[in-house]
Amino acid sequence: MRNMSFAMTTTQIQNQTKDVTRRFGWAFLKPGDMVRAVKKGMGLKKGEKIERLATIRIVSTRWEPLNAMTRDDCTREGFPQMGPLDFVRFIQGVYECEPDKLIHRIEFEYVEDEQ
Repeated sequence: MRNMSFAMTTTQIQNQTKDVTRRFGWAFLKPGDMVRAVKKGMGLKKGEKIERLATIRIVSTRWEPLNAMTRDDCTREGFPQMGPLDFVRFIQGVYECEPDKLIHRIEFEYVEDEQ
């Protein structure tokens, strides 16, 4: 199972208030794929371990322009206080991209971890 980092939305994953994420990669994902949501997947310091947050199942994926965001998507991304323009500017600030850049919209659901 692959790890997907949710460093910027750790709380939303822990609270399960997020069920959509946008990535500039992950083109290989398809509905039904299982992914382990982790706090941080890369750049771990010596001795640090991956912190598992949840197991998620991919529901749907599609490519769309970043600025196709809706208010509903802001809520589903875990940012109900943001409007679409605010969210696009936030992503632009992090990734230094154009507002119409294609981004992979990934919808998922939470799966109970087996003990």
